[in-house]
Amino acid sequence: MKREPGRDPYLIINFVLAAVVLIIIAYSAFLSPDNDNYPVPCIHEKLTGKPCASCGISHSFSLIVRGEIDEAYMWNRYGMRIFIFFVSQLLMRIVFSVIYQKNSLLRSQIIKMDIAGSAIIFLIAFFPFIADLISRFRL
Repeated sequence: MKREPGRDPYLIINFVLAAVVLIIIAYSAFLSPDNDNYPVPCIHEKLTGKPCASCGISHSFSLIVRGEIDEAYMWNRYGMRIFIFFVSQLLMRIVFSVIYQKNSLLRSQIIKMDIAGSAIIFLIAFFPFIADLISRFRL
């Protein structure tokens, strides 16, 4: 079944996800790590007074966008792996959308490959956060 690109759910989802990633990168580029003017505070730190695994991630992203990798690691040691996850997702949205449009007979397989690849990259990138959550809820 042939659909218009503007009505295909897979392509719409890819477009929305790509836009979200671009907004995250723009947010990181726009806000200055020197001014520490990030509008989204860490809720966990506000409630408990203790930093969480994601504390400093916005600062880290801002530094990564500016090429200050060593300093980015000081703000959050997981910042680079999460940033790479977002950039890889942006590239995957573009590549999989192009392949999907050109290969109408393989669309089901393309979607499955996209889901599997994204899940694997997600687990690798967010493993420290998942492990941290699990350790907090152990009885």
